[in-house]
Amino acid sequence: MDARVTDLPEAWLRAQRDRLWAEYLDLVRIPSVSAKPDHAGDVRRAADWVARRCARAGLGNVRILAEGGHPSVYAEWLGAPDMPTILVYAHYDVQPPEPLELWTTPPFEPTLREGRLYARGASDDKATLFISLAAIEAWMATTGRLPCNIKVFYEGEEETGSPTLGAILDRHGALLKADLCLSADGGMMLPDRPDVSVGNRGICKLEFTLRTAAKDMHSGSYGGAILNPLVAIARVIASLHEEDGRVAVPGFYDGVRETTERDRAELAAVPFDEAAWLAGVGASKAWGERDRSVLEKLWLRPTLEINGMWGGYQGEGSKTVLPCEAHAKITCRLVSGQDPKRVQAAVAGHLRAVCPEGATIEIRLGGGGAAAYEIPPDHPALAAIERLLEDVYGKPCFRTRIGGTLPLCALFRDRLGLDTVPMSFSTADEDFHAPNEFFRAESFDRGLTAWVRVFEALASLPRRRA
Repeated sequence: MDARVTDLPEAWLRAQRDRLWAEYLDLVRIPSVSAKPDHAGDVRRAADWVARRCARAGLGNVRILAEGGHPSVYAEWLGAPDMPTILVYAHYDVQPPEPLELWTTPPFEPTLREGRLYARGASDDKATLFISLAAIEAWMATTGRLPCNIKVFYEGEEETGSPTLGAILDRHGALLKADLCLSADGGMMLPDRPDVSVGNRGICKLEFTLRTAAKDMHSGSYGGAILNPLVAIARVIASLHEEDGRVAVPGFYDGVRETTERDRAELAAVPFDEAAWLAGVGASKAWGERDRSVLEKLWLRPTLEINGMWGGYQGEGSKTVLPCEAHAKITCRLVSGQDPKRVQAAVAGHLRAVCPEGATIEIRLGGGGAAAYEIPPDHPALAAIERLLEDVYGKPCFRTRIGGTLPLCALFRDRLGLDTVPMSFSTADEDFHAPNEFFRAESFDRGLTAWVRVFEALASLPRRRA
């Protein structure tokens, strides 16, 4: 890439940096919590803010797209008919901030401390969403055009699993046609060395209730003669895994490919310190399948996790009750080759099979889930972005995967035929989804530089045939 091509927009970004930072804070202040109905108005307010900002950046055909859920924002610049089209994805909705008492400062009052901006959504995903818009504005303000065609799609319900994204893509697929998706969602592994993610795991969800009686009972009058649902559910949950952590559900691993030598070589190139990783979460020992490395378990193997388990009396003091029911929530992280609905069905079948006599079980499936995603390792966009990031950071770039789920990746592949490369400047340690989420100010500046350059770097991508 000829760095001189980006001199003007990069200089504009440096001159406008303080204004851009203040506008980023304005977006962060909007409590766009998509999971909570009482914040629906705030989610719409954030969508309107993003739409206005798209227009200010110089994009046209700004639209609000919605199919019964929270709205998404679309805009475009298509002034380079012979160049490829890049679809920029991000989301403006955020996770609930609770538990509020664990925040050092209020979650929607962004606070800068020691080079870190603390607020809900500061990192995930308002930072790189705003950075992508600022980079577009820099090109338009200084040259009046972009190096390639750009479409933006900023979603409003990613944090609830993108329940209506499929319907939006079905209805507006032609509008979103492009040659590549560049995702501002995701995250880097380290704050001072670049990486590019080449895949993410999928997900499916279940929850269930186990009942042993019609009502709660006195533990002295009925205990020992009526099955305790908490004991029963503990045994049911324990049956889901072997002693070594391998999932014990029949059919769970159907379609899972074995780790290849190429996979192992990529994992070996990752600067991963297991002891530091354990210390960072306060754990003493890694767990899981035998003869698998931590990164292999996090990125290349499927999991079944119990996210919640409850029942009976949970208040202070003692209550001598024999409860009538117990509950649990499950999520499975999936890898390539696994179908979310088939995994759901396998887990549900196992739960029914092991439900003990004297109990009944009610299972609720959590929607259709999302499939895993992998980008072809020789995709030309990967090499272009790796070179760009190495130039920005001054350090070699390595390849990673995301243990979590980006629903858009599999959906864009299946509905639009698009490959997706994440280019987020959030870092894995920034406590997104937890109290005291933060974003590094230095990542804001690196992100601006990288995003203003990436449009030029991707201008040489081959165009997809219609």
